[in-house]
Amino acid sequence: MIHDIVIYPDPRLKLISEEVTAFDAELHALLDDMYETMVAKNGVGLAAIQIGVTRRVLIINVPIENEEGEPIDQPRDNTLEIINPVITYRSDETVKFQEGCLSVPGFYEDIERHAMVTIAYQDRHGEKFVIEDDEFLAIALQHEIDHLDGKLFIEKLSFTKRKKFEKEWKKRDKKK
Repeated sequence: MIHDIVIYPDPRLKLISEEVTAFDAELHALLDDMYETMVAKNGVGLAAIQIGVTRRVLIINVPIENEEGEPIDQPRDNTLEIINPVITYRSDETVKFQEGCLSVPGFYEDIERHAMVTIAYQDRHGEKFVIEDDEFLAIALQHEIDHLDGKLFIEKLSFTKRKKFEKEWKKRDKKK
């Protein structure tokens, strides 16, 4: 089932998500719905809070690209289902990457993040895993985990850029 995305400045986006303790059919249905929603909304990742569910659940599916570097497919079996993630390592080195967010549609900005992270997590069955990455996936993981902690990428903007964003966002809301 495809869900509506919770859009900034909805206060639910500030909620801290709760740990998952039951790895059951309800969780599996949530993960399946999240995948359908993410693909339907042209996303790369989705945290459960973005569809109004305060659980420490996120998914990421980095699209397969064609030779020109354009995204062409997000097969279901490429989806990382990450439950109860904990960042266990962050490199001192940082990188800037242009980020966007389904909850802040139409806004993109360069955001500084750790260049490499290691994350401990569980899958839909409760099995424990560790993932380490220093590429786009590391950025996406940090972005989605921030959602679980009630944070948005716009909070990482400089004071000046944040004020400009808020002003433009309010203008945009008035036009709707």
